[in-house]
Amino acid sequence: MGNYIRFDWAMKRLLRNKADHVVLEGFLSVIFKRQIKIAKILESEGNQDFEEQKFNRVDFLAEDEQGELMLFEIQNSHELDYFHRMAYGASKVISDYLGKGEPYRNLKKVYSINIVYFTLGQGKGYAYHGTVNFVNMSDDTDVLQLTDGQKKAFQVETVSQIFPEYYLFRVNNFDQLATSSIEEWISFLKTGEIPDSYTAQGLPEAREILRVDSLNEEDRKAYNRYMEILRFNRSVMDSSHIEGMMEGEEKGIKVGMKMGMAKGRAEGAQSEKLNTAKRMKEEGLDISLIAKITQLSPKEIGNL
Repeated sequence: MGNYIRFDWAMKRLLRNKADHVVLEGFLSVIFKRQIKIAKILESEGNQDFEEQKFNRVDFLAEDEQGELMLFEIQNSHELDYFHRMAYGASKVISDYLGKGEPYRNLKKVYSINIVYFTLGQGKGYAYHGTVNFVNMSDDTDVLQLTDGQKKAFQVETVSQIFPEYYLFRVNNFDQLATSSIEEWISFLKTGEIPDSYTAQGLPEAREILRVDSLNEEDRKAYNRYMEILRFNRSVMDSSHIEGMMEGEEKGIKVGMKMGMAKGRAEGAQSEKLNTAKRMKEEGLDISLIAKITQLSPKEIGNL
């Protein structure tokens, strides 16, 4: 375990406190290149408890002082339709925060900020920004604009400012020396470390607030359990990837040898499950939850 608490876990257990908003505000200010102040944390699916509801995803909804909504989604394991989740998440926030009978002009601006730790789509970069524009189908240089009256009424300059905006950070694709504020943040998200040389807004405060050794006993145990869950799921994903690559190579191997190798892999996977379940049990995790995570039976877990 590194010196600093993972950002996703911190968002669930620590950064909801107003005194600690400075960390999240720093990250948002770096993304948007303007100062962001969080007014309040709002209800969202992410308010469910990690251990009871989900293990690989975090969502977190905040409202800034201008009334704009910022939805964070952090996904740790591969999800083929994650782009669809992004679209659904932003749409649901819009729907949830427009009161019945309110005019559409009262729609809140939504920013969807997505941090993923798996390969998503195809591209060379690690940071992407998506907006909505209406382009003339006969002339792609002609982008539909607002009238002066609309600009005055809605207090925006472009059509894209009305629609949700999406920020996507493919953390595992970042493999360079951090030379900018956003790169320092992405480096922290990937490695969990904050070198003394990092000065991006929010990181100096994170260096103090997110120290693992500052956790109380209850939070430390909860954090250890969460990290154990992530390690287990990562192990399962890695094993599946390796087995998939090996499948093609094994076609030319004799049936008996393939069966032996498959048996060995199965036994290795079972051993990993048992070891993980034992560690979770020692940490006090509920047997039904361990069974759900490891796919072992309650009896197998009880015998550990």
